[in-house]
Amino acid sequence: MRRLARFSFRRRRLVLLAWIVALLVAGGALSGVGAGYEDSFSLPDTESTRALSLLQDVSPAASGDQLTAVVHVERGSVTDPAARQRFTRALAAAEKLGTVVLVASPYAPGGERQISQDRRTAFATLTLAGLVPADVTSEQVRQVLDAVRAPAGDGVQIEVTGSAAFAQPEQGLAEVIGLAAAAVVLFLVFGSLLGMALPLITAVLAIALSVSAIGLLANLFPIATFAPTLSVLLGLGVGVDYALFIVTRYRQGLLEGKSPEEATATALDTSGRAVLFAGITVCIALLGLFALGLSFLYGVAVAASLAVATTVVANLTLLPALLGFFGRRVLPRRLRKAHLVPADAQDSAGGWRRWAAVLDRRPALLGVLALVLMLAISAPFLHLRLGLTDQGSDPASSTTRKGYDLLAQGFGPGFNGPLLIVTDLGDTADPAPTAALRTALEADRDVAAVSPTVFLGGATPGQPVAGGLGLTTVYPRSAPQDAATSDLVHRLRDDLVPPVERGTGQQLLVGGSTAIGEDFSSAIASKLPLFVGVVVLLSFLLLTAVFRSLVVATVAALMNLLSAAAAFGVVVAVFQDGIGLEWLGVDRTGPILAFLPVILFAILFGLSMDYEVFLLSRIHEEWLHRKDNRQAVVEGLAATGRTITAAAAIMIMLFLAFVLGPDLTIKLFGLGLAAAVLLDALVVRSVLVPAVMLLLGNANWYLPRWLDRVLPQLSVEGPAEPPRHDDDRPQAVAV
Repeated sequence: MRRLARFSFRRRRLVLLAWIVALLVAGGALSGVGAGYEDSFSLPDTESTRALSLLQDVSPAASGDQLTAVVHVERGSVTDPAARQRFTRALAAAEKLGTVVLVASPYAPGGERQISQDRRTAFATLTLAGLVPADVTSEQVRQVLDAVRAPAGDGVQIEVTGSAAFAQPEQGLAEVIGLAAAAVVLFLVFGSLLGMALPLITAVLAIALSVSAIGLLANLFPIATFAPTLSVLLGLGVGVDYALFIVTRYRQGLLEGKSPEEATATALDTSGRAVLFAGITVCIALLGLFALGLSFLYGVAVAASLAVATTVVANLTLLPALLGFFGRRVLPRRLRKAHLVPADAQDSAGGWRRWAAVLDRRPALLGVLALVLMLAISAPFLHLRLGLTDQGSDPASSTTRKGYDLLAQGFGPGFNGPLLIVTDLGDTADPAPTAALRTALEADRDVAAVSPTVFLGGATPGQPVAGGLGLTTVYPRSAPQDAATSDLVHRLRDDLVPPVERGTGQQLLVGGSTAIGEDFSSAIASKLPLFVGVVVLLSFLLLTAVFRSLVVATVAALMNLLSAAAAFGVVVAVFQDGIGLEWLGVDRTGPILAFLPVILFAILFGLSMDYEVFLLSRIHEEWLHRKDNRQAVVEGLAATGRTITAAAAIMIMLFLAFVLGPDLTIKLFGLGLAAAVLLDALVVRSVLVPAVMLLLGNANWYLPRWLDRVLPQLSVEGPAEPPRHDDDRPQAVAV
């Protein structure tokens, strides 16, 4: 690390030039090739996937993604000649593009079910020539949307909804607001404009490079549409934090009288090691998502890991180069001009030292209060419900949201997420089982409507044939993301379909986008305990090797779980229960995104390890020197409290800024991460962990001798200087 620091410091122009060239090359390549982000929820061996595969094999034209075009009139009826002519012209224009292969118009024979009872709203279903974006590009979808909406006006409203029509909204000023807030905190910490600028410059350049690289990778394998924004959110948070740790150590070196080059080498050999360890930990946790076997998460894991890895590389190469340019100017002017700096100028831990003394006097009381608070905040997590959001959560100005609302008002919320019953007719081609199922469905209290069965695969359209399929559309009474809709899917599969199938030789499968979302949620929920267990075990093993203690590692693993549970509790209370939801610009509750817990837990694991290592490394250093657990905990907390809270404040500001954006997925991640960092830094690391360590005493450092011999020796903080005490601290330090 010292050699890397000295190389980057001495060859700072070369290092800076290399970063600029990398940015220009990656940005130029992305502008030329473009980014192919896609949301693919394909799941192996689930009922909804088998239903989709049957459709693709027997009738490819009916298996593409679907759009729903909705027409609404302010006055009169949608069957009036003027409104009918406009909507018919819109559908014809969409067909001419070649992207739409099937149109189910409300004005065609049998289309009366697609006209609302008040005659003011109607809808048409447009089936695309494949899946988006694998077979149909986002640009082609946009052309369809423009063609369908073009004839609107003069009291006729035409909107298009459906998952294929969703466009990732721009975050607007979220990044700018977050960086501005982080700049304020950095200035308060460093008291210098250049000191404030260093972490921001490093993080922004790293994120710019990683976003370009992620966009290029999206052309090689699927990466979700929200992945780049999540990567920016995560990269900015950890990037600024990592730079804060290194610059803080660099400034300490200057205040101790070291040259800028020597201070840079020392900073990288101590805090730089911790940054490298923390970054690798976050990447390992994120890449652990591959163990879940869900392809949708692979691209997200790679994108987020790449963002974190790039920020680590930037902090270990670009930041030392920038320190070479800035030198002593990262210090406030009053310290740069002084020939001697009072020793207490380095020690700003007075408030934290007093808090550590209070905690030392009443560790049991304060520890119990902190634990009760964390458990209370975690309580909503017990009724977590996983699912996928629908177009009802899109921004109010989007055509998908407007179309969703029009459908819900005219027909009922269930028309936004119909279920598809795909019947494999087998050798008999008997339509009786399908008819029996339709009768049972029409009598179900949770079903609003059932369409006539359409038979596919035969030479004569509409006739059941051996080896063909029957396609029945079921419209629930509830919205796609409501719990009642999930219950209906399970009741169909468990209670209604099996009696109809029995003895017929036919297979009836419940599919459609709503069923795919339900299967995706179930798959993640079933694997979540295994993933959490693997991550917690990994943290336990790493911390045991680093701090040579089974007790410290166990406490840290439990605290990581508690921090994650509290973060999930906040997310559930707000987005699922609706507490304060209107303050975030969201007007309806719903289930928590199915993939959020695993991704959020992986990220939180890394962030928690970051603060845990920073706190425990200082406590461990004091323990090795003093062999007094009480003094080690008090001194460790006093020395690290200010830096941890400053780093946490920066992350919280950055994460909360993304909550201001329009995208619900990013709002969920932003609030969850901000809540986790706040609680982890202020409650867990500042109260609960030191209180538990004070109560356990010297038992904290228990490690069997045989295990000590087996475990590898890991040095996160690098060679540390002996800690100074009140009796040997110099009165002044040369600058």
